[in-house]
Amino acid sequence: MKGIKTILGVLAAASLLFSVSANAQENANRDENGKVVRGAYETNRAFDNTFISLGGGINAVWEKSEGFGRITPATELAFGKWWTPAVGMRIGWHGLNMSAKSEHITGAAYNLFHGDLLWNVSNSFGGYKETRFWNFAPYISAGLALYGKNNTPGVGPAFKQASAEFQMGLGLLNILRLSDRVALHLDLGTTVVRAAGVGENGINPVLRGGAFNPYATLGIAFNLGKTGFNRHSSITPVVIPVPFTVDQYNALKDRVEALEKENAELKDQVAQLQQIADKVNNLVDGQTYLYKDGNFTAVDVVTASPLTLYFDCGQTKLSKRELAHLDYFNNNVVNEDVKLEVNGYADKQTGSAKRNQYLSEQRVKYVKDLLVKAGAKEENLTGEGKGATVQLFDGAANNRVVTIEVK
Repeated sequence: MKGIKTILGVLAAASLLFSVSANAQENANRDENGKVVRGAYETNRAFDNTFISLGGGINAVWEKSEGFGRITPATELAFGKWWTPAVGMRIGWHGLNMSAKSEHITGAAYNLFHGDLLWNVSNSFGGYKETRFWNFAPYISAGLALYGKNNTPGVGPAFKQASAEFQMGLGLLNILRLSDRVALHLDLGTTVVRAAGVGENGINPVLRGGAFNPYATLGIAFNLGKTGFNRHSSITPVVIPVPFTVDQYNALKDRVEALEKENAELKDQVAQLQQIADKVNNLVDGQTYLYKDGNFTAVDVVTASPLTLYFDCGQTKLSKRELAHLDYFNNNVVNEDVKLEVNGYADKQTGSAKRNQYLSEQRVKYVKDLLVKAGAKEENLTGEGKGATVQLFDGAANNRVVTIEVK
């Protein structure tokens, strides 16, 4: 029928025109220069971007020998997956009732089990955008058609006599997005078959010499799993070069020259420091050196030892003057590593031997405590109170002392 051709043609043209118009208004997938931004996209998991659809519509039959039959109902059930924003696959079942002009047929039906290769033209040319309202996807189809015949309309099983034929087709799937999970599918297409079905007594073919089955179905589709595609994170953003003015170029040139000069000066300083470091690496541990004019000279440091601290008669504490002597010693000699021997004495001209021994021991303890406070370790301090058994100097006043010797 010419009316069928007209209806299907108008639907296809309208979907194409509307889809192109909608794509022209999609700017979120373009950069600041208006260029379409495309993949690469992260790999889909098995269940991501899958869908299931169910629809119904109309079908017609055109026989090479007989022309068009009348319009009859059509149903569609399919499961599909988008592998990329532009490429997908679909498998499904297409069921049709049809009426041909053959004198041998009063009613017929078929089931088509098909697989489709989908190409989303909207994403291919307009750039991928998940929220685009209208996408259209041409497809090619191939499958197995099972034809059946009823000798009397409405009576008997639908597949009383049947045959199987390989069938191919072309179509245009229009996808109207309602939400992340729900969309409308307007499917326009046709299948072609060499010949199919059998007539009465298995002799006359139902469709002789080849046939086309144009159809139009409208259904609802449900998106399963994760929806949408993510661009790969390693994509390098587009950098648009901006030309320099003459002043900007000269300023950058001056800056480069200044940095080169500064870099040369730093290299000279590094070389000088390296020379000093080379000299330091040759120094001997434990040796004292004098540094002057870039050179190290070994010197011997003689520590005044022993240090003698004088106590007043009968006293175990130092006077302010003697404490000043001890402070100087502490500041210049005492540290946690130094080992010191501390011995105390008393004069034999005064007091008993027991009293003198006590005084010498208390004087040693007193001085050791002061050395520990100054930073010496207690385990590094040796020595004892010797009483009046040893007289280091002439005169009573000169023997009321504590001596400190670096070991």
